[in-house]
Amino acid sequence: MNRFGDTARIAVIGLGPRGLGALEALAEGCPAGTGPIRVDVFDPFPAPGAGPNFAPDESPLCLLNIPIRDIAIRPPGYSRCGDFADWLAQDAEPDTFPTRSDLGRYLQVRLGELLAHEALSITLIPEPVEGLTRAPDGWRVQAKGARPAPYDEVLLTPGQPAVTPDEQWAGWQDHAAHSMAEVHQAYPATRLIEAAGGWNGKTVGIRGMGLSAYDVLRCLTTAQGGVFRDGRYIPSGREPARIVPFSLDGKPPFPKPETEAIDAWFTPLEGETRAFSMAIEEAAEAAPESARQRVTEALAPVASRILAEIGATDRAFDVAAWLQTEWDAAGTQETRGPLDMLHHGIALAEGTEPPTIGYAVGQVWRKWQDKIRAGFNPAQTSPETARLLIGFDEGLKRYSYGPPVSSAREMAALVEAGLADLNLATDPEIEMCDAGWKLESKGRRAEVSVMIDAVLPSPDLATVRDPLISDLVSKGHLTAAGDDLAASINPEGQVIGRDGSVRDGLCLLGRLALGSVIAVDSLHDCFGEASRRWAQGVLRGLG
Repeated sequence: MNRFGDTARIAVIGLGPRGLGALEALAEGCPAGTGPIRVDVFDPFPAPGAGPNFAPDESPLCLLNIPIRDIAIRPPGYSRCGDFADWLAQDAEPDTFPTRSDLGRYLQVRLGELLAHEALSITLIPEPVEGLTRAPDGWRVQAKGARPAPYDEVLLTPGQPAVTPDEQWAGWQDHAAHSMAEVHQAYPATRLIEAAGGWNGKTVGIRGMGLSAYDVLRCLTTAQGGVFRDGRYIPSGREPARIVPFSLDGKPPFPKPETEAIDAWFTPLEGETRAFSMAIEEAAEAAPESARQRVTEALAPVASRILAEIGATDRAFDVAAWLQTEWDAAGTQETRGPLDMLHHGIALAEGTEPPTIGYAVGQVWRKWQDKIRAGFNPAQTSPETARLLIGFDEGLKRYSYGPPVSSAREMAALVEAGLADLNLATDPEIEMCDAGWKLESKGRRAEVSVMIDAVLPSPDLATVRDPLISDLVSKGHLTAAGDDLAASINPEGQVIGRDGSVRDGLCLLGRLALGSVIAVDSLHDCFGEASRRWAQGVLRGLG
């Protein structure tokens, strides 16, 4: 039965890579010879296929955290542009990490191909959507350019919408507005680079030591004319006098293996992967303790085998014990100081030090990301088990989502040059002062006049200030899947409202559904099974 009537009308709100992947899956799945499905895409961003995270005009200093050899966003069957490595056509080494802007230009090419596909009749409407109204025969979109008739299907792919600042950052914003201090966001990097041109001689703080912090460091140094050469940093004289990154634990993430050969050490065997796929499927529908046990039983032998084959100093039988502690208190088994941890991570990525249990576990977990999503996302998972598994995945991101080793070497070179200071990296005491902020940790002090926020906010529906999302939450259409979880959706992406019922014709994909889905902060997830399940649901509705 065709629930859409004679003609399907679909609205996609916020495109980006995730919306692009969903529409590619829809176009590819349409039977040949069927009339085009009308799709209105509402996205004010000038490069909607790329989205802000991969803006084609972003600074080339902003790098992906995936080497070319691992970028596997398969183009649809109708595409002529090929995969990303072929399209790039620069004879890039497979171990290099491309720029975000290069990927953005590639995604825009894929969008162009999608717009020409005969199965879909797509209209790009560069307007924001302020609200949705449920009607008996669909959803009415409140935006300029929206059709007056209701849409049969609305897909929300908002990425990371604006949120209300956390208490600390809100206080700092207010302080900067009434003093000589400055606050800035890490992105867009082009804007940060321009502002940093006036920070010569100042001390700059970076809140957060994750992936974004490395982009920020380049904005403050090489974008100001400095050069990294032979493991050293040669300043231009236009940099800040001092750069102080800090976070709650003060630990930089571990770089990914530097070469394909080193990366191959951590590749699971086919049988191990099959066993893990079964384990994660069972874990997703089990009680928390059973879920924890199933994942540990599948993961521990793989890490043990790898460590034994490489001849690592960590004893293989300690892996299960390491995992038990990791479940309870992620990251607490790494006790090195920030600078020591940075150099240790570089050595692990280079292969000059044998892998630790944590590094081996993290790399295996990275290689199983698609399997994790395949087992978790379609399952009916209790909030308690979802929190457990998502917490474990988030904790291991310090390994699985690590930066290029070149970025870690740059940070080390900046410390050696006296520009970056990691002595205050671990949860410093912070006090506002007339000139900005005073930071103190273990007797070390710094006075900072500029603060840069490099922390990715959590996908908490209560803090989202996007008018559309706020409106849907207030009306009960969007609701959290549980405490500390984001929006509730079913496996096809259909939104589940506050009353527990499915909102027919309203779907959500991406980060704002963390809890119903897992491992969403991934480019590969945008072009994966979640997008295909949504497309299949739409096609079933068409009959």
